[in-house]
Formats: sequence, C-alpha cells, structure tokens
Amino acid sequence: QVQLVESGGGLVQAGGSLRLSCATSGLTFSSSAMGWFRQAPGNERAFVAAISWSGTSTVYGDSVKGRFTISRDNAKNTVFLQLNSLKPEDTAVYYCAAKRAYYGASYLSETSAYNYWGQGTQVTVSS
Repeated sequence: QVQLVESGGGLVQAGGSLRLSCATSGLTFSSSAMGWFRQAPGNERAFVAAISWSGTSTVYGDSVKGRFTISRDNAKNTVFLQLNSLKPEDTAVYYCAAKRAYYGASYLSETSAYNYWGQGTQVTVSS
C-alpha cells in the first residue's frame, strides 16, 4: 500500500520560512516524479512545484518562483519543499503527490498526472 505523509506545516509570520517533508512508503520512490500542490479554502488545488525522478529537473508555479525550493532524497524516500519569504496568500493545505514509474519531466504541473496523494499539511501565514 502506497502512503505519502506530509509534515512540517504550521503557523508562521509573513517573511518567515518553513520546510515541508513528504515521507513515502510502498512506492518505488527513485523512479517516481514528485510534486507539491496547495489548496486554499474555496479554491481549486493549485500546482506549486515538481521534481523529476533523479532530481535533475524541477518546475515551479509562477507565484512561488524564487521563494520555494523542491528537493528530494532518494535514499530516504522523501521529498521536501523549502518555503521562504512566505506571504499571507501562501496560506493553504499543502499536498504532496507521486507519479509512479515516470522518467520524464513534462506535464508535472497537472493534478491528473499523479497516481498517489498525501493527506496534506496546513500552512498558515499571518500578516
């Protein structure tokens, strides 16, 4: 059974930082592309960042470019999202997702591309 478990969310002031983690199990992590999405109340789930199976390719949503960094540790089956210079509009539930057995780097901004999802972790940024 595949499991994705996010952690690291919390309450932070504007301008602050957080580091989210997504630990996976039951998945061949090293051959899976990984993504982060977020969903604020009343909004659709939106793309944040994605990383290829090897970690050599990354892609970011326009609203987070230059502030967020996605990375992965294939030895620990974990993907990370470093959130810097946080803004109140970054407040949302953040979800990680896995696209199994994928060696490309295209279409990773689409929710439909992913096979598995975590339960999410809340990030709240106060002004």
